Amino acid sequence: MAMKIVLALIVVYGLISIVDAFSASGWTKAHATFYGGSDASGTMERHVAQFSVVYRGACGYGNLYSTGYGTRTAALSTALFNDGASCGQCYRIICDYNADSRWCLRGKSVTVTATNFCPPNFAQASDNGGWCNPPLQHFDMAQPAWEKIGIYRGGIVPVLFQRVPCKKHGGVRFTINGRDYFELVLVSNVGGSGSIQSVSIKGSKTGWLTMSRNWGANWQSNSYLNDQSLSFKVITTDGETRFFPNIVPSGWQFGQTFSSRVQF
Repeated sequence: MAMKIVLALIVVYGLISIVDAFSASGWTKAHATFYGGSDASGTMERHVAQFSVVYRGACGYGNLYSTGYGTRTAALSTALFNDGASCGQCYRIICDYNADSRWCLRGKSVTVTATNFCPPNFAQASDNGGWCNPPLQHFDMAQPAWEKIGIYRGGIVPVLFQRVPCKKHGGVRFTINGRDYFELVLVSNVGGSGSIQSVSIKGSKTGWLTMSRNWGANWQSNSYLNDQSLSFKVITTDGETRFFPNIVPSGWQFGQTFSSRVQF
């Protein structure tokens, strides 16, 4: 019996340590609204159409079903979005029942992935009533995710949140857009930290080349890499490094997506 208690404490301590690595300050107060409809169809439309069909939302993930993010997603206010560096991060969100017992579901939580930006006063995409204005910390959540913690008629609820590790199905994915001498690579379905610190690319005829963040989760290279197999090195914001050797075959075309078996 004593051994079981010790093992249980070790497991709990381990889980706490993982969470603390992402949020040393513990829980933070914020507010949450929702958008997209109960079937989340509007969520998918917003990600494709918020800026244009090309941009596919502020992180660039496009259709959230096909890119592995589903409907447990959120758009972040300016204070959280960090100019796109927060794309892919995961947050556990709890409705603050002590602050609003009328519209909060007591003891309920949901984990969401940051997949978009909630612009200040962007009423056309979300009737957020200015909650996304700086310096407020706010989550504009897909409705199915929001209804895990709040009652629909409430519209907006106070929440507590913290960073947590991301758990994703399958490996990291690379989508190559752009043109000759301009590779724009979307890195998606990233586990662990979820967000990316740096990306390097290597052609079969080149050494490692450092990429720059273009926007959201899209990383840019200005090299001519046509007809070369491609490898990637990805470092997440918690310092974890993964290599993806020859994940893209030499016959690749712009617009293609390549899935790996490697995950954080």
